[in-house]
Amino acid sequence: MNETHKIHVALVGNPNTGKSTLFNLLTGARQHVGNYPGVTVEKKEGFRTFEGWELEIVDLPGTYSLNAYSEDEEVTRRYLLEHIRESRSETSPPFVVVDVLDASNPQRNLYLALQIRELGIAYCLVFNMMDIAQARGYTFDFEKLSQRMDAPIIPMVGTQGENIPELLRTVVEISQQPRKKGQLSSGESKKTDTDDVEQATRRYDLVTEICQETMHTPVVQPGSFSDKLDHWFLNRYWGIPLFLLMMYLVFQLTFTLGAYPMEWIEAGFGMLGTWINSLWPDGSESLLRSLIVDGIIGGVGGVIIFLPNILLLFLAISLLEDSGYMARAAFLMDHFMSKIGLHGKSFIPMLIGFGCSVPAIMATRTLENRRERLATMFIIPLMSCGARLPIYALLIPAFFPPAWNAPVLWMLYCIGILLAVFLAKILRTTILKSEPIPFIMELPPYHVPTVRTVGIRTLERGWLYLKKAGTIILGISILLWGLTTFPQLPKSEVERFETMRANVEDTSEIDHLEEEEALANSCAGRIGKVMEPVLRPMGFDWKIGTALVGAVAAKEVFVAQMGIVYKIGEADEESESLRNILQKTYTPLTGFCIMLFCLISAPCMATFAVMARESGSWKWAIGQWSALTCLGWLITTIVYQLGVMFQIGV
Repeated sequence: MNETHKIHVALVGNPNTGKSTLFNLLTGARQHVGNYPGVTVEKKEGFRTFEGWELEIVDLPGTYSLNAYSEDEEVTRRYLLEHIRESRSETSPPFVVVDVLDASNPQRNLYLALQIRELGIAYCLVFNMMDIAQARGYTFDFEKLSQRMDAPIIPMVGTQGENIPELLRTVVEISQQPRKKGQLSSGESKKTDTDDVEQATRRYDLVTEICQETMHTPVVQPGSFSDKLDHWFLNRYWGIPLFLLMMYLVFQLTFTLGAYPMEWIEAGFGMLGTWINSLWPDGSESLLRSLIVDGIIGGVGGVIIFLPNILLLFLAISLLEDSGYMARAAFLMDHFMSKIGLHGKSFIPMLIGFGCSVPAIMATRTLENRRERLATMFIIPLMSCGARLPIYALLIPAFFPPAWNAPVLWMLYCIGILLAVFLAKILRTTILKSEPIPFIMELPPYHVPTVRTVGIRTLERGWLYLKKAGTIILGISILLWGLTTFPQLPKSEVERFETMRANVEDTSEIDHLEEEEALANSCAGRIGKVMEPVLRPMGFDWKIGTALVGAVAAKEVFVAQMGIVYKIGEADEESESLRNILQKTYTPLTGFCIMLFCLISAPCMATFAVMARESGSWKWAIGQWSALTCLGWLITTIVYQLGVMFQIGV
């Protein structure tokens, strides 16, 4: 058996060349995501074993050249240069660069390939999307092109997973070639503007020469499938209505298909709570039983129930991203975004915000103008992230008929967008005023999303949600259980309720009164009572206040907190679900106001932290948290008071 050796492999390439799809094909489940040291750029690493070799594969951020203009491009350039230096040592593992090109646009992609060749590193070229290139009439002389580029070339259709063994074999072969002494000049040393221009001109001339010698490009390209779709999706009249319709269908899918597995999970946790309750005698006051049933099952279980909704939402967004439609949405919205002082590229982080505000704020690094970036970061929490979805999924079916589920959810998302637009306009005309930058963005061709890429992305985000449920939410649930349990009622009060029960046959009402007084006496109840005068104008009571305190750490904790407050963990076959209890306790107007306040106010602690880091100042994070919370209170109060005045939803 061969001894396992290591090879470091870096995947590089222009944006939208299918690099991430290739990374998923190569690594499968053996991958993890983190951040590069000192920056917030996402770092994807994976592993693949091939013929006794252990390949450590890194998917670097997309870049058009090694002359870095953004944080993403700077990370790619720095990573390559550092690992090239390390690989010069005979004791370090060999380093191989795999440059992934879009075969349907070779002239643009070869510029980066020339820069990599100048580094003198072992590298190969993957001509991806060959099906699209051939459909457009491109033909290649790969043998001659390989000689000109001094690198092996592997043609590929990444969505079909072909030629993966050939690529791996090529990586191993070139890793064993004598290590070159490259010049490390591309973008590393400081040059005058004239020198940069001269080098770029020389490379572009060389790219043109190579393309003329090694490939045939059709003079007049027929209208492609992407062009035909763009006739509708980018239409000045139909584009935006189609986008809104598509998002509405996403929400309809989330609720309709998610209802069935949600019921199964809810029933499963109900049976688990019943079984654990049966381990103690009837009427037992065991704190351990209460911790497990009320704290852990009632808290964590109440959040896990909404995992199907989360998976379906992420699945739909991943499909739109992988198909190439999301880039169109940014292009489509540029004219509108410029009206409020933002860049068309700002729309991409805002869309990512529908999944999670943290990566969305990180994604603003693609914006060159700092003031546009700050304004975009400031409004991102107004996008309804996946953490809010459990709140919506709990309250919307509780207070609105099934036919209104998707429209109400769609309305909440639209409210967040409109508020973001309003706030961005204010910021860009006052404290963050600056000249706008023209919108330049390449639209990738449409293609069928791959099951592997979409599946890995969806499961990865679902796992992060479960991981949060098993760590952060578990810890907060146990903490809130303690706050709602201690201090307990004085012995004299317990005896008073026992006396009252002895004189009646039906003790359910007395039990409820005792629970109410015990909760009011607890630390959480006292906190809620202090907050109640501020919450009352919004239609909230002190119980909702206690749940909102926990939601500051993570929005979806609100659901767990309400489950603990109403002791839903004490479930048996005759007990009511949290949704039913809320429906009987509060009005539809209050239910809508809870969702509205959770949409607008107090970004979670993770968002607060990343805002401080990305903006470079705690003042921006504090200002965002305070401004959105005050705005949420003001709007929710207005909505509730108008609803009461006109008797809507009461």
